[in-house]
Amino acid sequence: MRVSSVQFPLTRSRFKTFWKLETRNWQLVSRLLTGALVFTFCFSGAGAKAEIIDRMLAVVGGEIILLSDLNAAVKFGLIEVPPATAGDASIRPALNALIDRELQLFEVNRYLPPEPASSAIDDRLAAIRTRLGETPFQAALAEVGMSEVQLRSRLRDELRIEAYRAQRFGAALEPSEEDLLRYYRTNEAAFTKNGVVQPFADVRAGVRERLVRERSTSLIAEWLETLRRRTEIQVLYPIAEPTSAQRF
Repeated sequence: MRVSSVQFPLTRSRFKTFWKLETRNWQLVSRLLTGALVFTFCFSGAGAKAEIIDRMLAVVGGEIILLSDLNAAVKFGLIEVPPATAGDASIRPALNALIDRELQLFEVNRYLPPEPASSAIDDRLAAIRTRLGETPFQAALAEVGMSEVQLRSRLRDELRIEAYRAQRFGAALEPSEEDLLRYYRTNEAAFTKNGVVQPFADVRAGVRERLVRERSTSLIAEWLETLRRRTEIQVLYPIAEPTSAQRF
């Protein structure tokens, strides 16, 4: 069986290229990556040693998700995740969010919503710089092995996903006046202050915001569930120990 040549050190971009070339050789690649670890080899004097530089967490429709992808998405706020819990328990919700992001990108690339303005990408990048500070921002890029150009590409994808969602769900999300009144009456406790229910006219904007948010969450969750059912997803985290038959 032919295995495509691969350059070392095996960076994230090189590994992903290697993966796409070898997708048809899944059994061989899965054995080579038993434990879903990505290695780089350092040669010095008498021998070579392998250093783990990344970890493969999932494969979504043929696209791989690495631990460095997850770390970058969390550090730069590209995915929404619950408050972090201790240790590895924080990885799974972030991985689920990253899988959902990949599924949405498949749809975006199928239907090609309008390209975001360069100024919109600049604004997102500037917001991240401001939130982190310039020195921590540069350190975060180095830590996850990402260039500023690659981060801009991720931000472009985020804006494309948002544009596609607005295009797909915009009309369904907009509530009528009757919808707003019904929601207000059903959820009076949410609009009560000091034991007094606030007049609808005073809280109308808040009613609309809550209802649209709930509708959006529900519609997108149903849509993502459909995408998950029709897409092959292999989750490699948590990673099981290789069996004796898998060991070399």
